[in-house]
Amino acid sequence: MDRQAELDLLGDWRSALRDRIDELDEALESRDARISMDEIGEVLRVDGGIAEVAGLPGVTSEELVRFPGGRLGMAYDLRPERLGVILLDEMAGLSAGDPVYRTGQVMNAPVGEPLLGRVVDPTGRPLDGKGPLRSRDRWPIERPAAPIMDRSPVTTPLQTGLKVIDALLPIGRGQRQLILGDRQTGKTSIAVDTIINQRDHDVVCVYCAVGVRSSAVAKVVADLRDHGALEYSVVVVATGDDPPGRQYIAPYAATTMAEYFMESGSDVLIVYDDLTRHARAYREISLLLRRPPGREAYPGDIFYVHSRLLERPTNLRDGGSLTALPIVETEAQNISAYIPTNLISITDGQVYLSPRLFQQGVLPAIDIGRSVSRVGGRAQLPAYHAVAGDLRLSYAQFEELERFARYGARLELQRERQLERGRRVREVLKQPLYAPLPVDRQIAVLAAVIGGAFDDVAVVDTSAVAEDVAADLVRRMPDLFERFERGDRLTDDELAAIHTAARQLVADRD
Repeated sequence: MDRQAELDLLGDWRSALRDRIDELDEALESRDARISMDEIGEVLRVDGGIAEVAGLPGVTSEELVRFPGGRLGMAYDLRPERLGVILLDEMAGLSAGDPVYRTGQVMNAPVGEPLLGRVVDPTGRPLDGKGPLRSRDRWPIERPAAPIMDRSPVTTPLQTGLKVIDALLPIGRGQRQLILGDRQTGKTSIAVDTIINQRDHDVVCVYCAVGVRSSAVAKVVADLRDHGALEYSVVVVATGDDPPGRQYIAPYAATTMAEYFMESGSDVLIVYDDLTRHARAYREISLLLRRPPGREAYPGDIFYVHSRLLERPTNLRDGGSLTALPIVETEAQNISAYIPTNLISITDGQVYLSPRLFQQGVLPAIDIGRSVSRVGGRAQLPAYHAVAGDLRLSYAQFEELERFARYGARLELQRERQLERGRRVREVLKQPLYAPLPVDRQIAVLAAVIGGAFDDVAVVDTSAVAEDVAADLVRRMPDLFERFERGDRLTDDELAAIHTAARQLVADRD
């Protein structure tokens, strides 16, 4: 190659290099180059669902942190020398020396319409095999309760479909009604009955299982699906096999999911099943974090843990409500234990289930004398006042008289009649599982029994006869009973007409 050709080639190279340098200069000028710093911590110790971490000085309370393998944790115990992280996933494979990364996000949960009909864990991971959850919005699980001035009094009933509750222990929308009792007394059944009864009432339902066996959760989900209730429900699950951290956050995550629908103007029902196991999970976490124990080894802030949760259900002034049915398990019928006492003081009433009544086959096994609703009377449909106004007192008198009669004492004729009627009232208040009754059928059967329509019916036959008579009454007087759910009162003349018709129907059966 001659000299001139070499010079031409060199010039081409220089020109191409200059163009490339100009392109790089333009790219650098247009780019906002910043130095970023990521905090990376180190696991010091892992024990029982808690990880001690060092090296994250900027982390905030309840911030999500990420461990190797995509495991998540929540920063909870912030101290100068170390950080206590609640693990939300299994700790298998996690060991000292593993890196820990900040996410910059507080603990949150998915919200929105895509949750309806789904079974998820507290972090939003689907558990029902229906594919990923298509929810784009996520809200913090810890949210402030609605201000007082944004709240409205509880004035609208939430019908459970259970005669004994709707008539004697009514629940209003926005109320917090505690359900408590020993193991295997039907607490969950009452809650599921209530969810099933919302099928035609435009109420969104959230069922939160905390520390429950997987088989028990599967049964609840199957029952909801079989009765067409899963389509308007969200099931949030943290079983007893899950880490205590996941059990701890479950009620808060479920409440956030419910608040989305409430703030959208919907009426919502949430069931916490149950807060006794939730308290135990928090106790385990606190002891592992080396916090000083208090009464029954629970940490001193256990009351605040539950009060800030149960303060969030309310009835909003601008529309929308959140009604809570927290469940608490007692031991040996001791309702004065630490956790039941705390929750009784926080809630607006309690439904107590008696093991004695359960063993006697009185289902639902609700002890009316030890149960109370502090709000529901103001939210109860007016028609119930005519049929259930004196029913609670007379039923309590019957139970006292029945205990007295067990000693073989001779009773006056009037007391004998009171005893016999009370036994028939008890039979009428019985109700099979997952068979909630509409308002018109409840009013019909309660009006019939207080009018003495079943006084001559054998006690063992009372329940079946009452069911048939109530159905006939509704068919014969459709215009009358349709008005009750709209809030119309039951007059004395109308009540007398129902008594007469019920007695005639019973006589015709004979």
